[in-house]
Amino acid sequence: MFTGIVQGTATLVEVIEKEAFRTHVVALPAELREGLALGASVAHNGVCLTVTAIDGERVSFDLMRETLRLTNLGDLAVGGSVNIERAARFGDEIGGHAMSGHVICMAELTAIEEAPNNRRLWFRLPEAYGRFLFDKGYIGVDGISLTIGEVRQEAGGPSFCVNLIPETLSRTILGGRGVGDRVNIEIDPQTQAIVESVERILAARQVPGA
Repeated sequence: MFTGIVQGTATLVEVIEKEAFRTHVVALPAELREGLALGASVAHNGVCLTVTAIDGERVSFDLMRETLRLTNLGDLAVGGSVNIERAARFGDEIGGHAMSGHVICMAELTAIEEAPNNRRLWFRLPEAYGRFLFDKGYIGVDGISLTIGEVRQEAGGPSFCVNLIPETLSRTILGGRGVGDRVNIEIDPQTQAIVESVERILAARQVPGA
């Protein structure tokens, strides 16, 4: 489990390509390697990955075909950066919201609104996931626990905005995102469970042929 509180960023230093498979190696700062062991879970841009090798600061992770297809990790090249969060431990403070590290889709950054001491980002989601968006609801964006500011139903698909404070902009890769970039999205699991449960109940109550 993760909390959506990004602990730092790491630079991709090597990519090993195989058929429908990739190993990427990141340079993890010392504070993020403390107690790290093979098999540990580490979120990269909100994607839960497993440590497969440790060589000093160089830490390796394997990406399967589905991970490359569904997330922006497949777009990364050497020199790129990712948000990093180590798996939560029992007793840790939950500063964001409970996250699984299972990215459901990507969203496109469509607009950036600048204001004194903060920044508003607008994202467009695939149509199928708009039903999980609610004003003031939780959402995971590149592994960051954020609160949805506003939801809009637009011609190009459902959109939502988040408001970022300077601390988030400086500690995560969202500060360097530009219009057209794609971010990883994890829907709040509780919201998803409630929406899908209500949909099933309503579907079951429909009269056949009505």
